[in-house]
Amino acid sequence: MTQRLAGDASAYASIPDRLLAVATRLFAEKGYESTSVQEIVAAAGVTKGAMYHYFGAKDDLLYEIYHRLLGLQTRRLREFAGGTGPVEERLRAAAVDVLSTSFQYLDEFIVFFRSMHMLPKERRRAVRAERRRYHEEFRALVEEGQREGVFRADVPADLSVHYFFGAVHQVSTWYRQDGPLDARQISEYYVDLFLNGLRARPEGPAAGPRRPEEDDRGAASD
Repeated sequence: MTQRLAGDASAYASIPDRLLAVATRLFAEKGYESTSVQEIVAAAGVTKGAMYHYFGAKDDLLYEIYHRLLGLQTRRLREFAGGTGPVEERLRAAAVDVLSTSFQYLDEFIVFFRSMHMLPKERRRAVRAERRRYHEEFRALVEEGQREGVFRADVPADLSVHYFFGAVHQVSTWYRQDGPLDARQISEYYVDLFLNGLRARPEGPAAGPRRPEEDDRGAASD
């Protein structure tokens, strides 16, 4: 069972934390649209009135689940980015953390990527703005490495970041806790693949990818 940012749903937890913990579990298991407010409050052991005192609607729970996870990842990214080590070490630490926190809080991760489209329009805009800021700060580490010649400059930093996060966002569709690889191993493999593609090549960053016609010429001369 994954941890939850909201804590547990025991009677000793605060009412907002109990509601968030229960909502996270139910949304991950049943889906946001298939979970009723009545189910949430019953499982949390509170009344609807108590819930609406803290959350104006069910979609407030959905937004808060996501907001807490991204908030944690953003704070940690800033710690890594603001460190004093070489840029590749800082980017590695940030990239591993994205994966490890996604695995650690897998229910939150699943809920967000399955259900973000169900948020009201203004909330979706807020979520996209938060994610954009996070990606921009992550991209800044790639750009720093490109300026230093550590990372290849022929691939746009934006494309590298989209490539990495595109792979990360698919994790919840196939990962199983009882699978042959644990979360730590998967995180390291993902980040190694990402960084190996970023590192400047011996022939220099201006070489660029081979074009199909170059491959054809090489084959003809063999």
